[in-house]
Amino acid sequence: MGCGWLGLPLAISLIGKGHKVSGTTTSKDKLPALENAGIIPYSISVSEAGIDGPMAALLEDSEVLIINIPPKLRGAHPGNYIRKMEHLQKAIGNSALKNIIFISSTSVYGADQGRITEKTIARPTSEAGRQLLVSEQLFQQIPNIVTTIIRFAGLIGEDRHPITMLSGKKGLKNGDYPVNLIHLDDCIGVIEAVITKNWWGEILNAAYPLHPTKKEYYHRIAQQRGLIPPQYGQNSNLSGKIIDSSKLIRVKKYAYKTSILQ
Repeated sequence: MGCGWLGLPLAISLIGKGHKVSGTTTSKDKLPALENAGIIPYSISVSEAGIDGPMAALLEDSEVLIINIPPKLRGAHPGNYIRKMEHLQKAIGNSALKNIIFISSTSVYGADQGRITEKTIARPTSEAGRQLLVSEQLFQQIPNIVTTIIRFAGLIGEDRHPITMLSGKKGLKNGDYPVNLIHLDDCIGVIEAVITKNWWGEILNAAYPLHPTKKEYYHRIAQQRGLIPPQYGQNSNLSGKIIDSSKLIRVKKYAYKTSILQ
């Protein structure tokens, strides 16, 4: 559910590995593009009022549902993400699904400092983090369906990187904080590994295992791209957090594909 920046290339990759993939979009104009990519397309929209579209048909032949619907809580009318997910939970509960992958975020860890593992108690401080955490629990509670939660760090790719917004800015804070990022290639890689290796009933932190400081990292990336590096001012007394992906690397033996330093 959600064939956007992550969902579309993920679907294409899964199809290339022999999977039958259905995918949703909220825009009917995008249905031909999904079909041309080999995806069985559905126009489905999830709102606070309910679900608009053929949800039962989408779930009918599906064994695994990947929920990739971001909260989008910024702006003047943020809406209630939990209410949307409650509608989705109810629809899924009436299906024959076996497994769910819920795409979450490390924002659920809030302002905690230091090394953050899956055993760290989630204490979200943002509204998005709070609603994501409640939504994680909604899907973990569905009887007879086993859900895996993937908490991604900041998402980057060829066409998506924080440096485009940070370039040339001055007086930025917390330059000594470590960065926590993951490339699109590894977002896809981790999701595919969950499916092919049956990592069900898990919570997984997913961040690239190098964590340079913000000022070091963004200076380097700006130079690589011919941009003006951002400038950082005074730091706070806090140390920042490192999202620890040791479970993925050491326990699950996942090998990251694409460095965040490129």
